Amino acid sequence: MQNIENFIENPGEKDVLVKEVFTEEMFTSLENRMDGVGWNKVRSYWESDFQNRKIISGFMKDGELGSKRLASMPDRITNTINVAGKSQPECRPTVINMYDGDLSTLDKWWKKWEKFMFDDALTIKTKSGDETQIPYQMLQPIKKAKYPAISEQEEIDSLPLQTMCGAIFDSILVYMMNTVSKPNVWQPLKKTMVESLNKQKVPHTLEILNSVYGNADIITLQEVSSSLIDQAKQGALGKKFWIEAPSDMDAVRDQNSVVMLNKETFPEGVVEEITPRVVASFPVGIDVPVAKGDINAITTKDSEGTPYIIASFHGDTNGLATIPVNDAIMKTIENNADLANHKLIFGLDANTYEKAKPGKQQDVLEWGKSYVGHGQTSCWGDIPQPSNYTTFNARTYLQPQLNKACKSTEKRANGDVNPKDFIVFKKSDFDVVETWKDNTGERNYIEDMAFPTLKFPSDHGILATVLERKF
Repeated sequence: MQNIENFIENPGEKDVLVKEVFTEEMFTSLENRMDGVGWNKVRSYWESDFQNRKIISGFMKDGELGSKRLASMPDRITNTINVAGKSQPECRPTVINMYDGDLSTLDKWWKKWEKFMFDDALTIKTKSGDETQIPYQMLQPIKKAKYPAISEQEEIDSLPLQTMCGAIFDSILVYMMNTVSKPNVWQPLKKTMVESLNKQKVPHTLEILNSVYGNADIITLQEVSSSLIDQAKQGALGKKFWIEAPSDMDAVRDQNSVVMLNKETFPEGVVEEITPRVVASFPVGIDVPVAKGDINAITTKDSEGTPYIIASFHGDTNGLATIPVNDAIMKTIENNADLANHKLIFGLDANTYEKAKPGKQQDVLEWGKSYVGHGQTSCWGDIPQPSNYTTFNARTYLQPQLNKACKSTEKRANGDVNPKDFIVFKKSDFDVVETWKDNTGERNYIEDMAFPTLKFPSDHGILATVLERKF
């Protein structure tokens, strides 16, 4: 990884033109594929711009390209695709995922990449049933309303344009890896890391949940894949818990909020999903940045007949949806008589920040003031401690948004080290008996340790609290 960092920071004469890596022959082949699916032509972009860019200074480090999401958007959608009926996902041929095919030459990479994107039909699981798509069909237009850096014409051409940029990006990664190391060195090393960090991520996550937290009454999870949900239901956790995914589960983005209810504590399971009521409570005319699968709110009753609302939520990267979503949950309770006597427990990745950028990120203390204003408190109390971190991770240089990459010497200063995770409830309903966080899978949190690690698979710590009902 240090060699890649050095290559990108100081490429020198290795900062060659894009067309020397992603060749004219490759582009023409891609152009024919895109013509075949009825997309607009992008040769003018290639000939007047992209082919003559330097691979590092002109492409990988181009901040505008990052703002337009022309490389990161196709990577997000096609990097790793969970397939129905398979325990392992299908991966786009690239350096930055679990793909285990031969990437020792650009020609070998290109043949596999082209086939994956335009030939391989994959069956993905949706809430309404299985659906078969070829990866290019999964791509989404890039909207200027959400990403204002993109021009109106680029928005119109965004499907073929992002496909071209994604191909260029992946080709540069293959070129870099085979330049800084030999294929018979880096490829076996990658396979070892993939086995530990990626292929074992779901089994390892389920093992921690079952063996360490399997006696919990409630578990809320965020950014959960359909594969993890299926394996959880079919395994030991499925015998202990009702496992509920949201009705608007997103099989393509595949990051869903999940609620798990202990079957002994909540023998009836889920009574009703009220997520649509929560979404309907957003302010009219205000665009709350939530995606399908981010919110999951359900009602249930415990073994004594006490009604509950359990909610799980994954906040947007900047945390700007966190307060509006909590406001909407409280508004839903207040405006619906059938929910008035329910006790709320809300577990969320709030994506709040210790030192937020004003107007661009959600400050953690402002978040605390907001929930207190609703008569709520959290497992951290009324005033959250800004330095009580639940994340510590830093992006490497092997990714499509280099503006977010962190030098190896600056992980602590420039990494994502923030107080992001909360369990929120009405102050009149519960007292906190004990709260702890965990980044080891052993009910222990090691401060100043970057994670995930080979032993702990998540980039957020586990947050646990013991609540005592007030009567």
